[in-house]
Amino acid sequence: MTLSRLAAWLELAVQTLYDLRSHERGPRGFRIGHELRFRRSAIEVWLGQLAAVDEAKHPGADR
Repeated sequence: MTLSRLAAWLELAVQTLYDLRSHERGPRGFRIGHELRFRRSAIEVWLGQLAAVDEAKHPGADR
């Protein structure tokens, strides 16, 4: 998935994803030429990690 598609899907600015990645808090990606790409499996792992951190901070919160 391209960076712009991921940003649109998550309803985030592309710059937000760049910022998260620069702080090692974003999804793992790779480059094909000049394009940054993401595997769907890496996105799912990253989202799962975010959910686990959120649950640890806010146990039992309604989702």
